[in-house]
Amino acid sequence: MSRKVDAHEPSFAGVPKVDCYYHNAVPSVATCGDCLKTVCATCRDEQGLCPGCRLARRIDAAGGGRERLEGGVGPSAPPPPPPQAGPRRPTVGPAMPAHRPAAALATISPETRALLALGYPLWPLAALALLDPKRDVAVRRQATQAIALNFGTAGLWFALLAISHIPLLGFAAWPLIPLLFPIWLVATVCYAFKVWHGDDVRVPLISDWLDERENEAVTV
Repeated sequence: MSRKVDAHEPSFAGVPKVDCYYHNAVPSVATCGDCLKTVCATCRDEQGLCPGCRLARRIDAAGGGRERLEGGVGPSAPPPPPPQAGPRRPTVGPAMPAHRPAAALATISPETRALLALGYPLWPLAALALLDPKRDVAVRRQATQAIALNFGTAGLWFALLAISHIPLLGFAAWPLIPLLFPIWLVATVCYAFKVWHGDDVRVPLISDWLDERENEAVTV
């Protein structure tokens, strides 16, 4: 059954339209002057354009009004001159110690690591490790630390023993003498286990003193 078309109902191309392109189920009143889309009274402006065509004209107008700068943009300052080639000395300071990293001990043979580990409680074995034919820096460093720790502890023990015979000062030295041996034993055993597992051992005061000596040797 055909639908009767009202004379006052808008018709485009002979077919009545009751839907706006931008609003669903809203009667359309005209077509856009540019894209010919059906629009309702709300979407259509005075020039007969739809919202999409109005936005496109605004974008074109904004882009066409921009002024383009001619020519190229150069650097604000000349580039710095290239560095002069020459021999460079390795910079060694407090933030970068001269000794080898901890991974150096992990590459040493198990026999040498065992000798270094036993050298902490038994310093003659550390002196034997200094005879390493490879002259490895990590081996010499750990052996030197072990010998310095033992001789330093022995020197401290003799110093406390001498101070204990001085009137008044001896009262402060006597409690430290019996504590010196347990501290030395625990420290040397801990250092021995760390060296055996390939960890870098740093003895207080002694390692810092070795770092200074190595830094002086590099800067000379």
